[in-house]
Amino acid sequence: MKKLLLIAFFSLTTLTQEALAQCAMCRATVENNLSNGDIGIGAGLNFGILYLFVMPYLAVGIIGFLWYRHSKANSKKYGSV
Repeated sequence: MKKLLLIAFFSLTTLTQEALAQCAMCRATVENNLSNGDIGIGAGLNFGILYLFVMPYLAVGIIGFLWYRHSKANSKKYGSV
């Protein structure tokens, strides 16, 4: 179990560093488009950021809800322990 957590930690830190490197390119693209008068890419980028921000929380919430519902059904079926 500890080995799995260690592997997950190092893989997440590697992915985070790679993701932070992309921010400079996105910012440069948005600034370039804004200086040319095009605001569409900035709005699309903001929507994409919000979409990526919400999805993990939504997935965890759905899994938590299903887990709660399943445990509640098991407690009714087998009685309280």
